[in-house]
Amino acid sequence: MTRHSTNPWLILVLICFAQFMVVLDATVVNVALPSIQKDLGLSEANLQWIVNAYTLVFGGFLLLGGRAGDLLGRKRLFLFGLVVFTTASLLDGLSSSSGMLIGARGLQGLGAAFISPAALAIITTTFAEGAERAKALGVWAAIAIGGSAVGLIVGGALTQFISWPWIFFINVPVGIAVFLLSLRFVPESRDEAAHRSFDVAGAFTVTGGLMTLVYAIVEAQEKGWTSAQTIGTFVLSAVLLVSFVVIELRAKAPLVRLSIFRTRSLTAANITMFLVGAGLFAMFFFNSLYLQRVLGYGPLDAGLAFLPFTGGIILSAGFASKYAPSLGVRPIAIGGMIVTAAGMLLLTQIPVDGTYVTNVLPALVLTSLGLGCVFVPLTLVATTGLVNEDQGLASGLFNTSQQIGGALGLAIL
Repeated sequence: MTRHSTNPWLILVLICFAQFMVVLDATVVNVALPSIQKDLGLSEANLQWIVNAYTLVFGGFLLLGGRAGDLLGRKRLFLFGLVVFTTASLLDGLSSSSGMLIGARGLQGLGAAFISPAALAIITTTFAEGAERAKALGVWAAIAIGGSAVGLIVGGALTQFISWPWIFFINVPVGIAVFLLSLRFVPESRDEAAHRSFDVAGAFTVTGGLMTLVYAIVEAQEKGWTSAQTIGTFVLSAVLLVSFVVIELRAKAPLVRLSIFRTRSLTAANITMFLVGAGLFAMFFFNSLYLQRVLGYGPLDAGLAFLPFTGGIILSAGFASKYAPSLGVRPIAIGGMIVTAAGMLLLTQIPVDGTYVTNVLPALVLTSLGLGCVFVPLTLVATTGLVNEDQGLASGLFNTSQQIGGALGLAIL
């Protein structure tokens, strides 16, 4: 790791700005979906691909992004990801057809796949294990979850007062500014002893397998679960995912060194994050549609309706980062999961003739208070006790669990 004289908290601010864009764009489209559907003529089934094209490519290539950061340098991949993400955001805003928008969203997800693991690895190699890293990861977790809710507010305001393409155009000046400042202040780090090769076959088989799986689930609603197309697509997905495992077992420099899962804490954190992501992404998607289509909210009002969610995340993430080192990550994470599950359970009880204050707000607040206490401990568990050389892989796995869980959860629900 290359030492740098820059204040580590300045580095954290720059990294969090980039991560904020990445997280924001996973949800910013939710409140704009009715407007996008009307302008581009998307069907109900294809509407979710505006979300899933981003999350699937993001999740599928996160592992390659984490590995590439370890080998080529985390700063270098971080900057490259910013260029791809910012360019794709411009293309998103210029899209004149559903195909162009979905394709540009996939490219945006590819940029995010390079930014996110590099960003988290930069944090874990900049801050030593202990109170300082816990505090830094508390800020990171607040950005990671709070950014999702802020994305709904920003998306609502831009969609209502200007037009939906501006939810993407806004990334362009931010991306350029973060790139220039990071070029100057963020230090470089890499695994100097690693085998310098890339498992491209592994990246494409795992991404293709996951995208095919989601496609099969989505199309099964129309084609039928026992149709030849549905069964064939599921079989193709299984072949690709099994091929991925075989490739990883035989590769000299695998995308995912499967032995890392012998670290029980890392495995548990990733399984939990997969389930959390499944609920979180679906919650934003369905609640955004409920607020606008059932309660009649405009895009901005729908976005503002999630503001208490952001506040709850900030409060609970701050609590978790402060007390996790002394109380332990396990009791805080378990308590957070119980509270989150209770909030999600309340959301399942919302009636067609419900109201925001009575039915939606209490569930959102309860869910947010639990999630902040889940994300901070899980992030600590997933990245603690590992050598710096494995931080990129661990970061990639952790982010992959969230994104793939979100995509599959949304498709299934």
